[in-house]
Amino acid sequence: MIIDKLVVRFKDKTLIKGMAKDFSFYKSYFTMKLLDGEEVKVKVDMMKAAFIVKSFAGNQNYKYKYEDNIPYAGPKVKVEFIDGEIMIGYNVYDIYGPYGFFMQPADLQGNNKCVFVVASSIRELTMLEDGIEISRIHNL
Repeated sequence: MIIDKLVVRFKDKTLIKGMAKDFSFYKSYFTMKLLDGEEVKVKVDMMKAAFIVKSFAGNQNYKYKYEDNIPYAGPKVKVEFIDGEIMIGYNVYDIYGPYGFFMQPADLQGNNKCVFVVASSIRELTMLEDGIEISRIHNL
């Protein structure tokens, strides 16, 4: 899958921005062309998440609300990352690969269109239904 605007955040809190040439949630790595033109191999197990964004600039002051209902987007989930960050969204396609899954944040006004969540970066995954917790998994 080619992704033209991708921001990868690593578990060590560093990030890179660019275009993914061969991203797949079934692969342990992919090739990314950075904004400066350099090509790098990205190891998925080093990542926290990969964000498909509307803009590389984003808005540092934007506060995500995660209140939008997105019909037919898949099951609603709450992800707590090992660094304490929490995201709420919908498990796109309801498919989990060996390294993680895609989710669409439940905030359509934010910069993130879709997020690939790396399973090893999750502290807790909670399935939600009508805002109510229906199941919880610790330490994927």
